[in-house]
Amino acid sequence: MLNTALVEQLKGVEQKFEKIERDLADPNIWEDRELQQKLGREHAEIREITSVFRAYRETEQALKDAQQMEQTESDGELLAMCREEIEQTRGELERLSERLQILLLPKDPNDARNVILEIRAGTGGDEATLFAAELFRMYLRYAERMRWRVEILDANETGLGGYKEVIAQIQGDRVYSRLKWESGVHRVQRVPATETQGRVHTSAVTVAVLPEAEEVDVQIEEKDLKIDVYRSSGPGGQSVNTTDSAVRITHLPTGLVVTCQDEKSQHKNKAKALTVLRSRLYDMELERKKAEETAMRRSQIGSGDRSEKIRTYNFPQNRVTDHRISLTLYKLDQVVNGALQDMIEPLTSSMQAEMLKAGATSMAEER
Repeated sequence: MLNTALVEQLKGVEQKFEKIERDLADPNIWEDRELQQKLGREHAEIREITSVFRAYRETEQALKDAQQMEQTESDGELLAMCREEIEQTRGELERLSERLQILLLPKDPNDARNVILEIRAGTGGDEATLFAAELFRMYLRYAERMRWRVEILDANETGLGGYKEVIAQIQGDRVYSRLKWESGVHRVQRVPATETQGRVHTSAVTVAVLPEAEEVDVQIEEKDLKIDVYRSSGPGGQSVNTTDSAVRITHLPTGLVVTCQDEKSQHKNKAKALTVLRSRLYDMELERKKAEETAMRRSQIGSGDRSEKIRTYNFPQNRVTDHRISLTLYKLDQVVNGALQDMIEPLTSSMQAEMLKAGATSMAEER
């Protein structure tokens, strides 16, 4: 059950949640976009904590009522029913207590954000580009299950239907919290369609999941940008546009280069390219901070480094393995069709268990 200190902390969260709801109901708040976005994120972050805490208090009261009834009940059959209810209610209270302790763990401030998803073919030639396209379809199907909205920002397709690179924006409820562990090297083992002797080949694709940065997060000066425009082209260099609508933006201080040619409008392509650039700059700052927090990084599952091999997809055995938590599932066909929760949820649970363990160890040392 929850101790007094945690209960007081939860009461403070509930009071904050109620105040934010009152503030968001004030029509004047919409005149301050930055404040409105800040309050909206805070509301989303503590909504579940408040909901579970209220359920905890109701269950706690139900347990007290059942215990009082047990003390006064004399009928044997009713007493047995009362004791059964006490046991069930105590179990539910324990479950809610554990859930609240997990919800009170330190939050990643980016969890509520949308993401920029970048997938690039690595080693493996044409097979790597085909697998990049298959991974992208996997994320599209997962997004459909989660009712998220996906918009392609830029894509470099091959004549075989693969992707050398594809960049997309994914918008929805707490997207980054679900996809942040996908960054890294994804390895595939299978017989390529072009292989005549049935030999299994190994190819690799890199995935980067960047929290989408807002204008208030990253300020980009116009003088720091070099903007080039050119004509869009499709697979094999085939012209798909007769105007200079494609945009290439170079961020001079960092050397980052972003291109976008998905839209027919130069203005829209520039806006999309700036969205990607802003998120990459934000990610660079996050990586810099992470590098300074080495102790915290040791407590995480893997480093999230995009040079780290995180997962292997073995098609001949219908097997997918996540190397960070030694999880192997023999249902690769379902995973690539969007059943990604079977990989994501164990990862999240392992991370939370590690943080709870670290917190318990820290408290024991303080005593």
